[in-house]
Amino acid sequence: MNYLGLSKEQVAPTGKALNQLLANYHIYYQNLRNFHWNITGEDFFDLHNQFEELYEDAREKIDEIAERILTLRLRPMSQLTDYLKISEAEEYGVVIDAHEMVEKLLENHRIIIASMRKVISEADEISDEGTIDMTGGMLSSFEKSSWMLDAWYQKTKKTTPAQASNN
Repeated sequence: MNYLGLSKEQVAPTGKALNQLLANYHIYYQNLRNFHWNITGEDFFDLHNQFEELYEDAREKIDEIAERILTLRLRPMSQLTDYLKISEAEEYGVVIDAHEMVEKLLENHRIIIASMRKVISEADEISDEGTIDMTGGMLSSFEKSSWMLDAWYQKTKKTTPAQASNN
C-alpha cells in the first residue's frame, strides 16, 4: 500500500539525504559521549552536563530520523562502518582542551545544519511535508544549541595580550 502517495523513486533523494543526516548525527553523538566522559578541569561543571543533555537529545533525533526513513518505506543505515564512510562530520579522538571540544562540536553543528537544509530541500521537491516538518523543528532547536555553545565559547575564549590590545 502506498499510504504516502509517493513512489520509491520520488522519495529516494530524500532518503539519501536523511541517511547522510543520520550518519552525521551518529558521529556527532559519539563525539559528545567522548567529550562528556573526558572533560576535566575548570570547565568540567559548565560542560559535563551540557554534553550529556546534547547527546541525549541527539539519541532521540537519531531515532526520529531513522523512523522517518522507514516511514518513507526505505531502509536507514545501521552500521557504524557505513556511518564512518559517508559522514561529513569527523570522529574525534582524544581532545583535552574544553575550548577545542566546543570548537569541534560547533564544526559538527555546521555540518549537521547543512545536512538538515539538504533534507528540507530534497523533501520540498516532492512536497514531503512530514519530512520538512520533522527536520525544520530539529533545525530550529539545533541552531539554538549552536548559538548557546558559541556564546559559551566566545565568553570563555582566552585572548592573548596582543589580541586584547587589537580590540
